[in-house]
Amino acid sequence: MYYTVRHLTKFVYSNSVSESIMETRMHPRSDASQRCLTFHLSVSPRCRVFSYRDHLGNHIHHFDIPVAHEQLVIVAESLVEMDEIVMVPSFLAPDAWAEVDAMVQEGDFWEMLLPSEFTASTPALEELANKLDVRRRDDPLMVLHDLNEKLYKYFDYVPKSTKVDSPIDVALENKAGVCQDFAHVMIALVRSRLRIPCRYVSGYLFHSNEKDRSVNSATHAWVEALVPQFGWVGFDPTNWLIASDRHIRTAIGRDYADVPPTHGIFRGRAASELTVAVRVSPSEGVPLMDRELPIPEDWSILVEKATQLPPPPPVVSRAKQLQQAQQQQQQ
Repeated sequence: MYYTVRHLTKFVYSNSVSESIMETRMHPRSDASQRCLTFHLSVSPRCRVFSYRDHLGNHIHHFDIPVAHEQLVIVAESLVEMDEIVMVPSFLAPDAWAEVDAMVQEGDFWEMLLPSEFTASTPALEELANKLDVRRRDDPLMVLHDLNEKLYKYFDYVPKSTKVDSPIDVALENKAGVCQDFAHVMIALVRSRLRIPCRYVSGYLFHSNEKDRSVNSATHAWVEALVPQFGWVGFDPTNWLIASDRHIRTAIGRDYADVPPTHGIFRGRAASELTVAVRVSPSEGVPLMDRELPIPEDWSILVEKATQLPPPPPVVSRAKQLQQAQQQQQQ
């Protein structure tokens, strides 16, 4: 499968800011089952963009806009080739727990075993673990399948019910959240109760049917657990899925704090308003050298509107200014 991914992010500031420093994680990864064939990042106001790869192989782009601006628009476009994922069985051999422990002892997985900013255990999490019977039993894969299903049924998917920096107790208290919360809860349970290395995956999901609960106009998140014989296996508790060729991975980390799509600061006194639009579409494959990726008309209009500067304030004549000043003095 080939997919074109278009990701638009727009920050609008209430007042002009003098500088913005930003880093993005929107470049799809290339590994055994996924290859990013083309990637292009556009920034308005225009600036020079730099890139590097971190210790987990994530592509990170960063830039600095040292001039006054009232909005910042970032458009990422990529073409990704996805291989068919190997079918994951329902269970493993009875001695699979010993295999997990051996893999942990022989490998370097401590980052994905210890609590992190959004995956630390809490009394509410321990209560949920007991309620869902999260413990070492049967075999690792069977327990992970079971947990993936139970979290899907236990939590309601409610957009905007939590924020990006909400602790897991907010979702646990409301029994509702978004894909980020589902992933954090599952990671915390897998690490603390099952002692299986587990990591956070940020990316995109191509919605091919109406059963997917997550929003198709936003980024997506799921988890990967280390399973004997299969390596890192993706579980999507938001939609009760095993990660497949519809799951496009952009970055992996301990939790959301490691892999936000955008992360930055600005200089100035202003409030900011964020708008995000994501479009994942099947593609026929790699375009010819003299052809660019086809861009849907509605997406072109969306980008054009996003990059338009806000209208300037109305020009007040000198006579009008004097009249307003006289009125203020009389008041």
